[in-house]
Amino acid sequence: MKELLPLLQRPGRYAGNEWGAVRRAPSSVRAHVALAFPDLYEVGMSYLGQRILYALVNDNPDWLAERVYAPCEEAAAIMAGHGAKLATIESDTPLAAVDAVAFHVTHELAAPTMLWMLDLAGIPRRGAERGEDDPLVLAGGGCVGSAEPLAPFIDAFVLGDGEAALPPLMAALESFRAEGTPRPEKLRRLAKLPGVYVPSFYGKDGTGRMRPLPEHADVAPEVVHRAVVKDLNEVSWPKRLVLPNFQAVHDRLAMEIARGCTRGCRFCHAGMAYRPVRERTPETLLSCLTESLADAGYEEVSFLSLSTGDYSALDGLFAGSFERCAAEQVAVSLPSLRVGSLSPKIMDLMARIRRTGITIAPEAGSQRLRDVINKGVDEAGLMAHVRALFARGWSQVKLYFMCGLPTETEDDLRAVFELCRAVADAAPRGTKRLQVTAAVAPFVPKPHTPFQWERQITLSECRERIEFLRELFRADKRLKLKWHEPTMSFVEGVLSRAGREAAPLLEALVARGQVLPAWEDRFDFEAWQAAFADVGLDPETMLAARDVNAPLPWDHLDVGVSKRFLLAERARAFEGKITPDCRYDACRNCGACELSEPDGLRPRTVFARRDQADPATAPAETPEATPETANAAPMAPQRGPQKPPEIREDLTRREGHFRVWFEKRGPAAWLSTLDLQSVLERALRRARVKPSFSKGFHPLPQISFGRALPVGVTSRAEWFDLFTREPYTAEEAFARLAPQMPEGLPLLRVEELSMGRRQPQSEAEEFMVRYEPPAEVADDTGAGAAAFEEAMERFAACDSFTFVRTTRHGDRELDARAFVAEVEVLPASGGLGPAARIVFDWSAGYVSPLAIIRAVLPGVSPLALSVEKTAQRFAEEAAK
Repeated sequence: MKELLPLLQRPGRYAGNEWGAVRRAPSSVRAHVALAFPDLYEVGMSYLGQRILYALVNDNPDWLAERVYAPCEEAAAIMAGHGAKLATIESDTPLAAVDAVAFHVTHELAAPTMLWMLDLAGIPRRGAERGEDDPLVLAGGGCVGSAEPLAPFIDAFVLGDGEAALPPLMAALESFRAEGTPRPEKLRRLAKLPGVYVPSFYGKDGTGRMRPLPEHADVAPEVVHRAVVKDLNEVSWPKRLVLPNFQAVHDRLAMEIARGCTRGCRFCHAGMAYRPVRERTPETLLSCLTESLADAGYEEVSFLSLSTGDYSALDGLFAGSFERCAAEQVAVSLPSLRVGSLSPKIMDLMARIRRTGITIAPEAGSQRLRDVINKGVDEAGLMAHVRALFARGWSQVKLYFMCGLPTETEDDLRAVFELCRAVADAAPRGTKRLQVTAAVAPFVPKPHTPFQWERQITLSECRERIEFLRELFRADKRLKLKWHEPTMSFVEGVLSRAGREAAPLLEALVARGQVLPAWEDRFDFEAWQAAFADVGLDPETMLAARDVNAPLPWDHLDVGVSKRFLLAERARAFEGKITPDCRYDACRNCGACELSEPDGLRPRTVFARRDQADPATAPAETPEATPETANAAPMAPQRGPQKPPEIREDLTRREGHFRVWFEKRGPAAWLSTLDLQSVLERALRRARVKPSFSKGFHPLPQISFGRALPVGVTSRAEWFDLFTREPYTAEEAFARLAPQMPEGLPLLRVEELSMGRRQPQSEAEEFMVRYEPPAEVADDTGAGAAAFEEAMERFAACDSFTFVRTTRHGDRELDARAFVAEVEVLPASGGLGPAARIVFDWSAGYVSPLAIIRAVLPGVSPLALSVEKTAQRFAEEAAK
């Protein structure tokens, strides 16, 4: 696939030269797995689960995990046109050649993309059609507890914590390869592993329940229990993280501080399926934080869990990490926070850095409905919460709600508007840029929750309720209403609640082009409706209420909580009763603590209660509520966050000025200049070379580059200029930075400059253009090489060469010869194709040299050309 990079959009997605990526010869290992994320690179590189499992596998030198993401549709079409198969990023190994392809299933709409990726890899979709030479196809992640629509396509699902399930699975793959195990026997042995569900071993009995088939009853359990990590502190954190080549959706150091939640929100699948709570100690986290920041060079760190504010040692962790990060100009964010979960101490620290918008999730407008869903938030606490925020300078608040919750009435919807208006009224008079936003999403009754038996409201009902809210919100200009597309929630509900009868639907969706449907611009509801008709499925039937005594498609998959507990919580919901957090109140015997553990697995928190914490880290007691911050928004600027006054240093100080010369070759050639800037900034952080920053609220490193090198062009002579706020010698800067440069960006030298802003710029650049067709575009007649030489000879001989350059401002007609000082055509020799040495003169302006080269060689495929910058000439050199 890498040979097609010259033709692909954003080729950096597929280059595979990221810092931290493991490059190990597949032939040298005993087990090889491709970790497949069914979405684009920039989404997959934000997923912490893949990072954890990638490091877990690669810590064993006999194993190899590589990554693969879904290409964009344009890239897939180019691959198909050239007969290329989907391959791993690191070694470009076709997926069909690895031992196993393991998909991460993080949301229901990923399912069609998974089938599409198998098609692109040349792997038969259905497990029954795969042969001995095909890899095993695995799937894990948060959605596999209800993944029956995927059952015909997946050889084995992995339920639960990957850290517990993946090592024995990799060991099995190693033994399969060594022993030449037949495919049927592989599945039988996998079925015996913890948390592994082999769907082909199960079928419906006479009652409609999924049971092991008689021929597999000796290895397939009646119920598959998820694998569980008992103590997160015993699970190693990745020693080296893979940094994205360009900005991912969430491009930050994400650290999981806890797993699981026992708040008991009755709509929340994750809150039920990831029980019990397990916390890492602050000592473990701070040690990992120090190592990860030193190795990666991130500008922001985010502490993650299902409810970060419930972490029992949050004050000590935040205080210890805040000063440590602030000293390195690293922002700290706390997503997934709840009303009342932060102390004033943390609020005050957060107020000293950038105050972004904050997010509160009451989920329902009325207290009655919040009690039904067991949200645990009352209006008095919420209002004290926002008043505390406003008093500390926040002015933008977003509140998340759901519509279509069980027992919802028109009064509950009206309460959404009234609550938002009350929040706006709580702002001090004269608050600037006050904005209160309500974000409304249709409720989807998810499996393994107390509401799994409830109906999902119809599309028409959903649209009516949103329109009702829109009318209310028009009355107050301080308020803004946003909503999730109802049709996307509609199909999400179908896929999350369906059984194997929906498998043909996934194939029909792929046939109708519904790949990457989680992206709104790629989602086509008409295609979904047509696919339902194609396979004869009625989606309304799938979204109807379920009989509590009837079998459910996921009853044979145990995520931890028992059906008895879910039914009890459902009954309490309709009685309007709340259920307190079992960590600090009575145990409700949900079943999660006993899962697969003869001695029981209890919630593992650092402290028994937040108010029983170590005095050195315990939060100050306060009667007022505290803030709930945005799920993904950083709590400080992305680069160079401002520090609290007592620990701020002068970031604008200039103690040194350097020109850093480097090469750009191999896969690094596919990084744009914008991508390269982020890569180099992180290399400087790892090297402990501290750049000066600009002034203002969003300070940026004072780094400047020469002319932008076109994507796909290699170079022997690139540079960037750097002001530093600490003094270094050129030799010291080189010694620090050289080991931290990613693959394809070797350092050449570091030169000291004067402290002036204006520094010498090259006036001419020399390039070597060579005709090097890969085998699939080469010809035996030499016609391509001859055409290359003839075109270059004509260009060298002409006085003017007009071409049209398309820019964002329109088409421009330019004379290419005005930008070229020298052209020397070099015939083929020594097994190399013909070449041309071109010296571009930029004294009259700059045009992309690649645009000129392609205009001169319009009939030559980009796949057959290599272009390299060989030298830069400065004023005195250019005059020679």
